[in-house]
Amino acid sequence: MGWDVTEVSVTNEFTLLVRFKDGVEGAVKFLPTFFRGVFSHLHDPALFQQVSVVDGVVTWPGELDLAPDAMHDESNNAENGSCNRKTACPHEVQA
Repeated sequence: MGWDVTEVSVTNEFTLLVRFKDGVEGAVKFLPTFFRGVFSHLHDPALFQQVSVVDGVVTWPGELDLAPDAMHDESNNAENGSCNRKTACPHEVQA
């Protein structure tokens, strides 16, 4: 699918740059409210930086992952603002 993640990297503390199969990319900033429940240990920057792509999904050790379709939609919708489909566009993730 077009929203499969092909690349992820940590760009700032608790911010990822995510690239998708269809060329869309976006910056994803994780708000403090995200780090609850099963995601609470990712508040440790060393653990957060262990992010990778597994089968088109943003994943951390311990089988933690994020739905790529929601990140893709937010990144793609950002083109209506000051950036376009091929430019990194920030959006925030919270619980």
